[in-house]
Amino acid sequence: AGTYETFLWTRHDAGVMSLFMMSEILVYGGLFLSAFTSATLLPGSSEAVLAALVASGNHDVALLVLVATLGNVAGSLINWLLGLAIERYRHARWFPVSDRDYQRACHWFCRFGLWALLFSWLPVIGDPITLVAGAMRVRFIPFILLVTLGKAARYSMVAGGVGWLADFFG
Repeated sequence: AGTYETFLWTRHDAGVMSLFMMSEILVYGGLFLSAFTSATLLPGSSEAVLAALVASGNHDVALLVLVATLGNVAGSLINWLLGLAIERYRHARWFPVSDRDYQRACHWFCRFGLWALLFSWLPVIGDPITLVAGAMRVRFIPFILLVTLGKAARYSMVAGGVGWLADFFG
């Protein structure tokens, strides 16, 4: 009887653990997807998703920042790749950057050079900057390093700000 009882508890624990793992995958996967789409010239609200998850207090904040950063950098990489082929697609009807935004991003890039990629987290201008980096043939390693640094700083500030507010009003 003890063996059967142990078997039932083991199955119960495995089921609870499976549900826990599934919910964690959905949380972190959803955050990654939100951050990814936010960086691919599509509307997104990754900061709001991150803030809500940090405020819940149920997740590792460092892991949340890491996942959001990786998702957003992956989305920026898509923009960089589009930039490599911009002349081929720039005038296509579906192309997600207007001529005005593209020219504004070119201005930023010409003004600040490679360091403009540190501003890739900015609303409106950030995504086109990563596109222009591809069009200007910025090498992969400097692109990834600068974009990651800028985006990690932004998500760290969001998470830190939410943590501070939670402590202040806690």
